[in-house]
Amino acid sequence: MGPAGGRHGFYVGLGLALASSVFIGGSFILKKKGLLRLCGRGRPRAVGIGEAANFAAYAFAPATLVTPLGALSVLVSAVLSSTFLNEQLNVHGKIGCVLSILGSTVMVIHAPQEEEVSSLESMAEKLKDPGFIVFAVCVLVSSLLLIFVAGPRYGRSNVLVYVLVCSAIGSLSVSCVKGLGIALKELFAGKPVLKEPLGWVLLVCLVICISVQINYLNKALDIFNTSVVTPIYYVLFTTSVMTCSAILFKEWQHMVLDNIIGTISGFLTIVSGIFLLHAFRDVPFSPDLLPLFLQQGRADLRTAWRGEDRHQSCQHQPLLPSEDKSSQSTEEEEGESV
Repeated sequence: MGPAGGRHGFYVGLGLALASSVFIGGSFILKKKGLLRLCGRGRPRAVGIGEAANFAAYAFAPATLVTPLGALSVLVSAVLSSTFLNEQLNVHGKIGCVLSILGSTVMVIHAPQEEEVSSLESMAEKLKDPGFIVFAVCVLVSSLLLIFVAGPRYGRSNVLVYVLVCSAIGSLSVSCVKGLGIALKELFAGKPVLKEPLGWVLLVCLVICISVQINYLNKALDIFNTSVVTPIYYVLFTTSVMTCSAILFKEWQHMVLDNIIGTISGFLTIVSGIFLLHAFRDVPFSPDLLPLFLQQGRADLRTAWRGEDRHQSCQHQPLLPSEDKSSQSTEEEEGESV
């Protein structure tokens, strides 16, 4: 596939990732709103469409691009909630939305180009790479230690324990999704993919990884506040996926320095936006929360405005008093004449 075909696939994957965020973010609004009785059956349908689009996006675009764009589903949900559900979006949330959009734009501009993987044979060769094998072994060993050693002791007091399990296993699930996406592309092209054992192995691994991921994410959400779990999970999961993709698909190998800096900067900008959107979601913003020097400046400005208003009002007041004074002087003259 030439450069033009690669760019076409990149934009297809980008469009699918954006559509996935819109469907997943909008599904939460449909659940709350209950439009056309979608509360019972519409949300699973919308989520299913979103996850299917997200699944397909990994077959066309680099995982380093698709995974961070998942943050836009949070942004879509926040904006639609303020529009259709009358939920207030404070100034921190608005700044977080702007930062998420800016960070996503920067990541799209500086997105890495992964090595071409057009068949399951190429995917199998990459899975045999020593670097990926070492990474996968480290993920599995650390996850087992977190589950059986750290979990019983610190799982209910430290939010990182279960979230780290979800994030580490999630990086492997994305790799399985990437391989299955390639298998589906070959299947639609008429190749005998169903006879390949690698496709079935990736499917089984994906089911296991997603089951573990959902289980421990639900445990973290049951114990800790959602506003705490969500930004931490996003940061750790995206970092794990970007690391796995860099090792498996060599996405960073051919990037120049400005694209590396741009990708990292865009990711950190999205992280900042998600943090503001979630961490301060229930914090009301009032002028009393401003720093003291800003409050002093605000008080001085209010005083200046009041003084200017009084000055302007004094400039318009002499018309009536002058008439009163002239009438008083006329009355005094008449009194003297009498």
